[in-house]
Amino acid sequence: MGEILTNAPAEPAGAVTYATADGLLGSVWLLVAIPLVSAAILLLLGRRADRWGHWLGVAAIGASFVLGLASFFQLRGLENKSVELSLWDFIAVGGLRVDFGLLFDPLSAVFVLLITGVGFLIHLYAVEYMAHDAGRRRFFGYFNLFVAAMLLLVLGNNYVMLYVGWEGVGLASYLLISFWYERPSAATAGKKAFLMNRVGDAGLAIAIFIMFATLGTTQYDEVFSGVGALAGGTVLVLGLLLLLGATGKSGQFPLQAWLPDAMEGPTPVSALIHAATMVTAGVYLIARSNPIFSANTTLQLVVVSVGALTLLIGCIIGAAKDDIKRVLAWSTVSQIGYMFLGVGLGGGAYALAIVHLLAHGFFKANMFLGAGSVMHGMKDQVDIRRFGGLSKHMKITWITFMMGWLAIIGMFPFSGYFSKEPIIAAAFAREDWTAWLFGGAALLGAGLTAFYMTRLFVLTFHGPARWTEDIDHPHESPKLMTIPLILLAIGSVGAGFLLSTSVPDWLTATAGLGGEHGEHESVLPHALITTLSLLVTVLGAGLAWFLFRNGTATAPQPAGVVVTAARRNLYTDAFNEAVFEKPGIFLTRALVYLDNRGIDGLVNGLAAGVGGGSGRLRRLQTGFVRSYATSILTGALLVVAAFLAVQAGWLA
Repeated sequence: MGEILTNAPAEPAGAVTYATADGLLGSVWLLVAIPLVSAAILLLLGRRADRWGHWLGVAAIGASFVLGLASFFQLRGLENKSVELSLWDFIAVGGLRVDFGLLFDPLSAVFVLLITGVGFLIHLYAVEYMAHDAGRRRFFGYFNLFVAAMLLLVLGNNYVMLYVGWEGVGLASYLLISFWYERPSAATAGKKAFLMNRVGDAGLAIAIFIMFATLGTTQYDEVFSGVGALAGGTVLVLGLLLLLGATGKSGQFPLQAWLPDAMEGPTPVSALIHAATMVTAGVYLIARSNPIFSANTTLQLVVVSVGALTLLIGCIIGAAKDDIKRVLAWSTVSQIGYMFLGVGLGGGAYALAIVHLLAHGFFKANMFLGAGSVMHGMKDQVDIRRFGGLSKHMKITWITFMMGWLAIIGMFPFSGYFSKEPIIAAAFAREDWTAWLFGGAALLGAGLTAFYMTRLFVLTFHGPARWTEDIDHPHESPKLMTIPLILLAIGSVGAGFLLSTSVPDWLTATAGLGGEHGEHESVLPHALITTLSLLVTVLGAGLAWFLFRNGTATAPQPAGVVVTAARRNLYTDAFNEAVFEKPGIFLTRALVYLDNRGIDGLVNGLAAGVGGGSGRLRRLQTGFVRSYATSILTGALLVVAAFLAVQAGWLA
């Protein structure tokens, strides 16, 4: 199918050596092709695939995972761990040459394993979760299209290939979020996600145009080798545009408002978006583009600021939500903020962000699927104020959710401790006063995370039962749903330690990733940072347990300014409506009025004038000779009168 291009470190920047495609690495295109073909089959066959289509969807992702795992081990055996597969010319117009090629290197390899591994468990869970939905076959078609697009995004060897996958992910997310399109809330959420992502996508597209205009290429290695020759302002603008694209896909400030509303889709969609695919795309983009971001300190400061601000926004709003899925959604916004903080810090912190991303994939998929299990046993109720006491009735869901809860709050020795605490320490290792600002924000976020996630856990599984009258007896989910929960819970426990001890070294083969955690000495000893992190976590969790161990009111209560603002998403939706939506609606209505009354009015008025005049002139056509003679005589007299007037000088 193509040639493998192996990047040799001894070669000059941008140079490649060609080798014959060998083994599984010559077939990495199948990673994208298998789920893509399965999606096409499911969507094109229609109802004929209803009885078995969901199993085809599961098998396709399972096959991609097996292939990805085997390719990963083969890549480990290569001395130069960067394999590029050139398939065909995608664009060849004038000076623009874009290759349809794939890059399988340490960074893309770990993303492939995350997408297909966690994605497979979510697919397996969805078979039972969507069992009674008439559109299950269509659902799996969209699901596999989503995975295929995400795999193309992380495997593309240039920014145009990344952009094709980027837009494919956007399309699939729209189809899945609004899957139950007959619900107005789902249709609105799908449109909101689609439109807000178009804002970020425009930034990424313009960044790609700038790359071609200034460097004449969009290939990763050629772009990165040419960054040093660009002016500082160009690098800054280029990085800011890439960051805009990343904030859109990853739900970061100021484009975070769509992500919680995406909960209107089926729960497996939420798990796939938040744990394995879409929201990780922005982190991947910045990590892949690390030579650009590392070339400008102002750009890094902006990324760190976005991450720190967003992680606090997510924590504050999440503490005020009562919908189990929306609490988890805002926790994703916050945790992705930690990842942005990591990639913004640069150096070895890039690898720390990737470690947290991978660990987050396990415990967030675990909790989202756990939330789906709770909804399954509670007749689709989502209000945690109406739960309580479920630990006695749903023991597997309770225990597995507990593993995810302990992991996300960063309790030792669960995954989050090993993935999030190093990012906090790296934030305290900045060179100036910003170490206190961003380190303090990360530390505060850890305490807030422990508070609102403990609130979620306690109100759902502990305290007195607060069920509505239509809930007879909550029950555990079927095995096809609990088995993925158990496997993800195991990852929530042990993945962090395993990843933190292996991934940074593995990523050193990708330029700019891995290595030391920071270039500067930390303003606080690492042991003290670890102690403070655990202390604020215990305090936050203990406070939430004390406040909510006996349940809470089942109706909204009067609250102070901060809680009220948090319940209203810190007025970010109101801001968007006031600044963008309402002026846009006004402009649209004004243009419609101008079109109807102005442009159409002019055309219609001219047409009416011609029609009316024609009607009046038509009355002169009587068919009588005497009338025509009179008209001729009248015309002749008018002409004679005009000549006489000219002769007399009246019309001079």
